[in-house]
Amino acid sequence: MTDRTRRVLLVVLDSAGIGAMPDADQYGDAGAATIQHTAEAVGGLSLPNLERLGLACIAPISGLRAVDRCEGFFGKLSERSAGKDTTTGHWEMAGLVLDEPFALFPDGFPPEIVEPFCRETGRGVLGNKAASGTAIIEELGARHMETGDWILYTSADSVFQLAAHEDVIPLESLYDACRKARALLDSHRVGRVIARPFVGQPGRFERTYNRHDFSMQPTGETVLVALERAGLPVVGVGKIKDIFAGVGVTQTVSTSGNSDGMQQTARLLDECEQGLIFVNLVDFDMLYGHRRNPAGYAEALQSFDRFLPQLMSGLRERDLLMITADHGCDPTFASHTDHTREYVPLLVWSPAFEAAPAAERDLGTRETFADLAASVASALGVDWRGAGKSFLPA
Repeated sequence: MTDRTRRVLLVVLDSAGIGAMPDADQYGDAGAATIQHTAEAVGGLSLPNLERLGLACIAPISGLRAVDRCEGFFGKLSERSAGKDTTTGHWEMAGLVLDEPFALFPDGFPPEIVEPFCRETGRGVLGNKAASGTAIIEELGARHMETGDWILYTSADSVFQLAAHEDVIPLESLYDACRKARALLDSHRVGRVIARPFVGQPGRFERTYNRHDFSMQPTGETVLVALERAGLPVVGVGKIKDIFAGVGVTQTVSTSGNSDGMQQTARLLDECEQGLIFVNLVDFDMLYGHRRNPAGYAEALQSFDRFLPQLMSGLRERDLLMITADHGCDPTFASHTDHTREYVPLLVWSPAFEAAPAAERDLGTRETFADLAASVASALGVDWRGAGKSFLPA
C-alpha cells in the first residue's frame, strides 16, 4: 500500500474521544468517554459503517457490535503533548509534539495583555474570565450592544476569545482586532485567538459560522510542510488552515458545519488527484460537546456514518482513508463544559482492503498522535524524520 498510495483523506471528528487517558485526573477529566457516554445517553448508537471498520473493536459502545471480520484497521491514539485543545491535538497528529504546553489563564488575562490590546483596538473589554461562550454572550451581550466593548473570555484551553455582535462591530473589524491580539500574544504562548461573532437580540443570541481562529505558527516542522516541499498538495477543509496558521496548507476550503464539510470533501475527491485532504468536522465539538448535548452529538455521529459510504465510494484503490479525533468533549460530563483528556479512535480503510478477522486488524494503542504524520508520509512516499511511527507496515 505504501508504494502505491496517491491520496490520503484524513478526517478529524472534532472532539470524538474514546475514553479517558491515564493522566485524565490531572485535567479534571477522570472517567470521561465521549463516544461511549454519548451512546449510553441515547440508549445506543446506530453506526453500521463505522462498526464494520472496527469502531466497537476499540472499546465497547452501546448499540454497536465488535465485529468478527473487519473491513478496516482500528486502534486508538495517545496524546503525548500536555494539553487537550484543538491546536495541540492537530499539531501532534501532524508530527509536532509540544514539550512545553500552551499558557492557560483560568483567572482571566492580566493587565499586560489586556491594556495594550485595548489601546490597539480603541475599545474596552467586558468579562475577561473563563466562561462558556454561549453563557457569556447571554450574560454580557446586551451590555456589549450598548457600549461597543469586546466580550473577552477564555476556557480550560489556551484561547483568547473575542465575541462581538455582527450589527455592532463589523466582521472585518473583529478579525482585525484578533490579528492585533495574535501579534501581542505569541510571546505569552497563547495557542489561539478566536473571533466569536453572534447575532440576535437579548435572550435570543446565536453564534454564527463566521467564527475564525488565529493560531500561533507551528513551533517546528510538520508533515504538512514536508508534503508541500515534496510538491504534493495539502488541502485543508474547515478550520485546518487556521489551526496551522496556513503553514504547509497549499489550498483551503472553508465550511459552514459538518454537512457542508462532508459535501465539500466529496467534491474534492473528484478534483484532487494526489496528496493529503485534511478535514476537520467541527460541529461535534462546537454545537454538541461544549453545550453538553448528547442527543445532538449522537445524531451528528449518525449523520457522519450515513454519509461515510459516499466518501468511501469517492476513493480509488490507491487511496487511504484515516478517521480520528483531536481530543474529547464528553457531552455528559458534569464537572465542566470544556474539552476532556481522552484517547482518540483510529480507523484506517482503503478500497484495496479485504475483510479479515478483527484480531488481525488491531493497530493497538499508539504512543502518540504523531503516528498519523509518520503514516501519511509513508503512504505518500515522503521522507519524514519527525515524531511518530508509521502503522502502515501492519
